[in-house]
Amino acid sequence: MILLCAEGFQSKEVGTRLGVHEHTVGKLRRRLVKDRIEGLADEYRPGRPRTVSGDRVAEVIERTLNSTPKDATHWSIRSMAAAMGLSHTTIRRIWTAFGLQPHRSETFKLSTDSLFVDKVQDIVGLYMSPPNRAIVLCVDEKSQIQALDRGQPVLPMATGVAARRTHSYIRHGTTALFGALDIATGAVIGKCYKRHRATEFLDFLKKIDAAMPKGPDVHLMMDNYATHKTRRSRPG
Repeated sequence: MILLCAEGFQSKEVGTRLGVHEHTVGKLRRRLVKDRIEGLADEYRPGRPRTVSGDRVAEVIERTLNSTPKDATHWSIRSMAAAMGLSHTTIRRIWTAFGLQPHRSETFKLSTDSLFVDKVQDIVGLYMSPPNRAIVLCVDEKSQIQALDRGQPVLPMATGVAARRTHSYIRHGTTALFGALDIATGAVIGKCYKRHRATEFLDFLKKIDAAMPKGPDVHLMMDNYATHKTRRSRPG
């Protein structure tokens, strides 16, 4: 604003160009005349004084991290508020500020395989930089999928309308989906089977082999599920 004013523009013109009111431009010009460059800095705004001390905030954090309520597995906002004698909105602000989410938990697993790091490097390297003229497929199964037959055809999504399906359906048991994803093209080879055994997996491997072009090497990436490691499934 000040630079435009220095070029000779009037406050109203500057306000129009920058999308602010002309009074705002005039106020800033008067502050510059009175206090020079220091007048352009934001003025101190005291605001409402703190009602919760830093010690109380630290106590909430310490209790959240190192304790659990007697009648629950984790603290909730309202249970912590009752225990600390604070409002639930105060507890929410503290937890949000410090990224605390007692209701959430994640799992992890550490491998005891002495060659774990080497194997990870091989797998990630194959994904990130596959060999020339080679195909890398990610193979996995999704078992126990409910095979449902809706009473009416699904109505497709339209502008402003979500896809719709009837609430009634007929159960046809479950199915297992075997899939192979080509990580380079996104193409998927898939087939559903009634059962999830080594026999079905071997049949799916044959389907993959039939779909692959002649020439390039094919690398299959999969987990160590038992059906993947049978003698008939191993190469050679």
